Amino acid sequence: MSQTAGKIKRGDLGHVESIRPQERPAARARVHVFHHSLDEDTHLRSIAEADAEELFALVDANRAHLREWLPWVDANTEVTHTRQFIASAVKQNEDELGLTCVIVQGGRIVGIVGYHPINQANKSVEIGYWLSREVVGRGLMTRSCGALIDHAFGVLGLNRVAIPAAVGNARSRAIPERLGFTNEGITREAEWLYDRWVDHVRYSLLAREWVKRAEDGSLR
Repeated sequence: MSQTAGKIKRGDLGHVESIRPQERPAARARVHVFHHSLDEDTHLRSIAEADAEELFALVDANRAHLREWLPWVDANTEVTHTRQFIASAVKQNEDELGLTCVIVQGGRIVGIVGYHPINQANKSVEIGYWLSREVVGRGLMTRSCGALIDHAFGVLGLNRVAIPAAVGNARSRAIPERLGFTNEGITREAEWLYDRWVDHVRYSLLAREWVKRAEDGSLR
């Protein structure tokens, strides 16, 4: 789940490493300790076990909103389920296979953004995300995804970032479109959403494209 927003300024996304693909570090960077400030009041940080109660309460308060496009909401019925999700995400972070972050604004968790398992062999990753209803439409998810794209290309040395989104989910699709991703086409019946199949649009961005956009000032 995501949001629409206004123009993106280069500084909103944090520092963009001006690196060429052949200059990217060969060694994997450790990803389980992560903190990125988006502004004075908002930051991303690695998810932690202590987030379970607050994160479950956020999901519980946003069930109707999240259920429209996320298939896991009905299965998350108690805080134990959230703890299980967090334990899996923390292990993935520690094993350098992914990165799941909470989005914190005004001292409160308002959403999630993260990498699905990193494909080290092909230097690629997918980004997934959702936001609380109350903060949708403020550009927050665009900036959050921009920060993880910077990290993927500039720190982890990946070559490709993908974002799949349901065809009918206009807010979610707006994020990769605003960030300059290429629409690669539709994957038919990509996901079972409670009572129906949903087609996905698949978007992708390459490291050299992100660097070029940063260098020519088109990240705005």
